[in-house]
Amino acid sequence: MRSVVIIAGSDSSAGAGIQADLKTCAALGVYGMTAITALTAQNTTGVSAIHEVPPDFVAEQIDAVVEDIRPDAVKTGMLANAAIIEVVAAKIKERALPFVVVDPVMVAKSGDRLLREDALIAFQKLLPLADVLTPNLPEAEDLLGHPVRTDEQVREAARELQSLGPRNVVLKGGHREGDAAIDILFDGRDFHEFSTPRIETTSTHGTGCTFASAVAAFLARQETVPEAVRHAKEYLTKALRWAEPIGHGHGPVHHFWDLYRRD
Repeated sequence: MRSVVIIAGSDSSAGAGIQADLKTCAALGVYGMTAITALTAQNTTGVSAIHEVPPDFVAEQIDAVVEDIRPDAVKTGMLANAAIIEVVAAKIKERALPFVVVDPVMVAKSGDRLLREDALIAFQKLLPLADVLTPNLPEAEDLLGHPVRTDEQVREAARELQSLGPRNVVLKGGHREGDAAIDILFDGRDFHEFSTPRIETTSTHGTGCTFASAVAAFLARQETVPEAVRHAKEYLTKALRWAEPIGHGHGPVHHFWDLYRRD
C-alpha cells in the first residue's frame, strides 16, 4: 500500500490540519502517517490557542515513521515557527524523502495566523526541497511581498515562486472572483490550467490542507504532477459540493463524499 507522511498541525475540530490530511489519504486509498508540529484549540469560527511542539520532538516523530515505513510522498502543512521549519527541512534532506508537497499554511480560514511572521525567511529555505508548492493567492502575496490580482500577475507570481526553488508551483484560484475556480500549475517551463465550477458554500474549512494532501496522495500513487493536481482538484470540488453544514462558521468539506453520494 502506498503511503504519505504528513508533517503538520492538529485541528481539534477536525476540519483542517492533520485530521483533514488523514481523511483525505484514507478517502484516496493511501496510508497516512503523521509528525505533528502544533496542537491547536480551534473550531469552525476560529483558533483560540496554539501549543507548538518542541522541534526535537518533531524530528523524533519523522525518524520513527520513516525508519519503519518508507513514505512514497510527503506533505507539509502548518510548521508554526522557524525552528520547526529548519528541523523539517533537515530531515527531508537527511532522509532523502520523495515527492514533497509544501502547503504554505500561514493563516487559518478564520483569519488567525498559524505561522509566525518571523518564520517567513526560514520558510523560504524549505522551498528548494519542494516538488510541488501549493499557495493560495494571499499566501503567494505573503511569500512575494506584493499583490497578485490580474491574470498576468498570477502567472508572473507563479514564475517568481518557482524561481525560489520548488520544481512545480500550483497557484490556487479559490480567492479570485468568477464563475470558475482556476488553478495555475507552472513547472518552470509550461503553464497548465485546471478549471472547475465555483461551488457556493460556507463549508471551506480545510480546503488547502485537503488539496495539498490529495496531490501528495496521487503522487504517492505514481501519477505525474499534472495528473495529481487535476485529480486533487476534482476530489476537492466534489468534497465542497457535498459538504454538510457543520458548526457555526466555516464548516469542513466532506472528505468521504464518495461513500455517501455519487454523481
